[in-house]
Parts: sequence; C-alpha cells; structure tokens
Amino acid sequence: MQKIIVIAGPTAVGKTDLSLQLAKKFDGEIISGDSMQIYRHLDIGTAKATKAEQDQVPHHLIDLLEPTENFSVAQFVRKAQENIHEIASRGKIPIIVGGTGFYLQALLGDRPLAPVDDVQIEPDFITAWEQQVAQFGENPLREALAKVDLVSAERILPGQIRRMIRALAISQTKGQPFSSLQPQPKRQYDAYIIGLDTDRQVLYDRINQRVDHMLTLGLMDEVAMVSELPDAATAKKAIGYKELFPVLDQSETLEQGVAELKQASRRYAKRQLTWFRNQFNDINWYDLVKNPAQLDEIETDIQNFMA
Repeated sequence: MQKIIVIAGPTAVGKTDLSLQLAKKFDGEIISGDSMQIYRHLDIGTAKATKAEQDQVPHHLIDLLEPTENFSVAQFVRKAQENIHEIASRGKIPIIVGGTGFYLQALLGDRPLAPVDDVQIEPDFITAWEQQVAQFGENPLREALAKVDLVSAERILPGQIRRMIRALAISQTKGQPFSSLQPQPKRQYDAYIIGLDTDRQVLYDRINQRVDHMLTLGLMDEVAMVSELPDAATAKKAIGYKELFPVLDQSETLEQGVAELKQASRRYAKRQLTWFRNQFNDINWYDLVKNPAQLDEIETDIQNFMA
C-alpha cells in the first residue's frame, strides 16, 4: 500500500510551513487538500501558498479552475489519486495538506465515494433552496429531505444546508435514499496523519493576526471580485469573502466586517478541530506553536513510518 503523509489541522495553525519543511527534508511534493485553493485568483482569502513558497517545492491541486466552476469531492479524489501515483512514480513522497476534512477523509477511503458522487446538481436547484432557507429557515428543507431520505434528514447537522440540498437532489435523481447508496469505508493508503493544534486562545490570536495581514495584502480586492460571481458559485460561500460583502455596499463598516470575519474564522477553526478529533482515530497530534522543537519528533516519527 502506498505510503503518504497527511498534514491536517485548523486554519492558521502552521500547516503550510510544516509541509514545506517536510517536503524538503523527505524529498516530497505537496498536494493541496483545501476545497477552495483549487480556484484561480482566490489567493489571499484562501491562505494559498505564495508563489515563492510554491517555487520551493512542487505543489498540486492549486489554481486549476475558475471560481465559477464547480468542483466535487469525487473530482478531488480522482485528481489527488493521479497526483499521488505520479509523485510516487518519481520516487517522491506525496504530502497532502489541508483543512477540508471531508476531502481528506474521502481520499483516504474513510468516507468512500458512492456511485452518486458525480451527480451534477443544477445551480438553480441549489439557489432556489438556499433562498427558501434564507426566508423560512432550514425546517422546510429538512422536511422535504425526510420524505425521500429520513436517515439523512436525521443525520445531517443543523446548518449543513449544502449537504441537505445535495442529499435531497440525489435522492430525487436516483429514486432511492442518498443514505442507502453509501459504500463501506476501506483505507486506500498507508497514511501517517499529522494533526497540528495549539492552545485555543493562541490559535484565535493567530487567526486574528492572519486576517489583519490578509487585509494588508489586498483581501478587499479579492472580495470585490468574488462578490461579482453568480450566487450559486461555491467560492461565494467561502469564509474569508462573504463576511466582507456588506462592507462593499457600505451596509457595514470595514471594522464591523473584519470583526465578523475573525469570528467566523475562529468558529470554523473550532469546527475543524472537532471534526478531525471525531473522524480520525489514528491522527498524531503535535503543537509546533507552543513547542517548535517537536519538529524533530515529527521527522523521527516519519522516518520510522517510512522505514
């Protein structure tokens, strides 16, 4: 089974820095496991590796699509599998880096792809239901889903609107419950999973500082570009952009928008950590913010894993 390294963790915890260090140390190449870094032009708000960083080590699954294009988890898995095979064939180590846990889980095989993962959902269907939710709340959507897939309606957490819409669309398209189409999990790779974390307040301070730095880099220009995308575009829902839309139309001050962005980013980091802890029982946790010397420990652990 192909050995790979996975670096997971919340936003602003230091995944990019570690990935560069490990890629240089172990002659690896980096595959982005972030659902938004696949899009061109979204550089600052997605905390994409800079051109200088990408020049140091080959990067994959970055800047492949325009922000108006859709990108499913099934497409991610296929492309990542191709990259892993190509990297390994060159005698290099594939290093997957990202905070989109759902993508990482699907790639590893812990959440295997169902025969419905390539179903294309009409943007109008998504937009119509999102408008319904905005006006009436999510109960009508959940009730509609329960009529065709009670298991998914009970399983999907509050606030996961896109997941409910997808489950509803697939259930209607296939004529059977989305939940009944899920295959059993089976690991596809021998993965050493590194989890990065640190004290909560320290992480929150880093997130706040990152947002401030993004603004100095020109984040508002990206926000203006994203605001012009069609409402159904996935990029338009991304944290880092939507919180600042009210600043553009002057319904909020920049200070208010930045405060909302920081809060949304902190909440997202908390959800990321909860997800990783609940979904990966073989993750190896390290705190490089509090203890940078743990880098030596990580390198030793990887050497033992690769042996």
